[in-house]
Amino acid sequence: MDKVNIAKKLAAFDAQWTPHEIARLDGYQIKLAKIEGDFVWHSHADEDELFFVLDGRFRMDYRDRQEWVEAGELVVVPKGVEHKPYAEAECSIMLIEKASADHTGGVDDPRRQETAKRI
Repeated sequence: MDKVNIAKKLAAFDAQWTPHEIARLDGYQIKLAKIEGDFVWHSHADEDELFFVLDGRFRMDYRDRQEWVEAGELVVVPKGVEHKPYAEAECSIMLIEKASADHTGGVDDPRRQETAKRI
């Protein structure tokens, strides 16, 4: 039941595309990540995924369109929808997803993590 200072948590890491868990809520992980460049095309068969932009902006690519998400905005990617985040410059985001979610949707990528590090 301790409060979480988002700015301090973001300052605790530099690695990009490496989500860090900051809290849990009813089986969901609240994560922070820094992103820049392209990620991998992937989907999550059983989990929706919420992306909230804290700083900067990123583009969510879908197979049929692209959408820019700006600071203070969020997007929810429904389960089963193939997507690929892209950031032209470093962007800080908060992710909310089931703890069972694999952040690459099972796609083999060097940035894939089995579990998010808790900070």
